[in-house]
Amino acid sequence: MKIIPRNDLKVDITIADIEAMRERVKNWGKWGPEDQIGTLNYVGEAEIKAARDCIRKGKVISLGLPFDKDGPQRGGQGRFNPIHTMLATGTDAVTGVQDTKTAPDMVEGQLMCRYADDMVSLPLQCGTQWDSLAHIFANDKMWNGYDAILVDANGAKKNGIQNTRDKMCGRGVLLDIPRWLGGDVLEDGYGIGNDELDACAAAQGVEIRRGDFVIVRTGMMERCLAEGAWGGYAGGDAPG
Repeated sequence: MKIIPRNDLKVDITIADIEAMRERVKNWGKWGPEDQIGTLNYVGEAEIKAARDCIRKGKVISLGLPFDKDGPQRGGQGRFNPIHTMLATGTDAVTGVQDTKTAPDMVEGQLMCRYADDMVSLPLQCGTQWDSLAHIFANDKMWNGYDAILVDANGAKKNGIQNTRDKMCGRGVLLDIPRWLGGDVLEDGYGIGNDELDACAAAQGVEIRRGDFVIVRTGMMERCLAEGAWGGYAGGDAPG
């Protein structure tokens, strides 16, 4: 596995720098005071049809990641690896436990429907996920100027992920940065700038259009899976 070493694309960024950039690029109110999906407004019928027209092969590629007791969390910020609990097992079925619980008046020889059942408990920040616009606050506000207190113990009253349910569909554009640079994976801490994204897209012969979903590959997931250690995958120094 060839690792592309860290580059020198590093600057000292302060909170003041982030706040100044936020004020310069934010577009709160662009789609009205009631908007809750932001730039997903750019995904319309034309963009979805364009995604359909890109299909050349009937091949399915899974983007799933195994979530189990071994990863990908490190235990920081109160996050833990998924906990899988069996509520009903094959042992319950063959020993007759389910028969006595579900049908105490069953007739001898009657065919029963036996089953297995389970549950999973996990933090929703367990590795990769779709973050809603209620995830990050600018001081005491979130996207479009909604108060942060609208996210309480019962969930998000504004900017919840459910608002995107019919919008997460469009052209997917993959930019494979390490392979473009001649390697397999970027070292943790490698900084990717806009110029590299543009150059990679040009070299791969892909065009990024309004409403596209851009996927930037760094190789970190493959490296962690190969090494059997997650390191900073779910929170820490990482390529990108």
